[in-house]
Amino acid sequence: MTITANTALLLIDVQKHFDDRANGTRNNPDAEEKMADLLQVWRKTNRPVIHIQHISNPALPHHPGRDFKDIVAPLPDEPVIVKSVNSAFIGTNLEQYLREAGIQTLVIAGLTTDHCVSTTTRMAKNLGFTPYLVSDATATFDRVSFDGKLYSAEEIHQLALVSLHGEFATVIDTKGILAMMEM
Repeated sequence: MTITANTALLLIDVQKHFDDRANGTRNNPDAEEKMADLLQVWRKTNRPVIHIQHISNPALPHHPGRDFKDIVAPLPDEPVIVKSVNSAFIGTNLEQYLREAGIQTLVIAGLTTDHCVSTTTRMAKNLGFTPYLVSDATATFDRVSFDGKLYSAEEIHQLALVSLHGEFATVIDTKGILAMMEM
């Protein structure tokens, strides 16, 4: 498979809120750098880039945690899709935008692996898109189970990727995606 010129990079919820230590311990500290690497190549080759921003309640006053991280902040001409739930397809025009632009293949990165990234990836596949999920350009946090057991961020991350690979997406790292690009 080749990553063609009409393959969109979907950056999900790369927002300052995730820098808050209250979120817990995180895996993959270089994820944003990998996202920035992908973004740089997408911009350089004029491929479509779509930024997804999670705002649970747009009626609330602006909070700086909603802002995009500077390392992958959108340019003025790059679309920003605002969502209020985990999936970037629910309550937004993302599907319509992709279909009108003739985009079939998505390269997905962002935060967090097991929540919004996973939900959006699953829906993308269910809607007939071809998703590639970039394993080293996603990250998550430790979680405490319903029974009180602590699971590390890396365990959560890996299990989310395992549950998506093959059925909902092709899971691949940044180096692999860049090697597949048709220049």
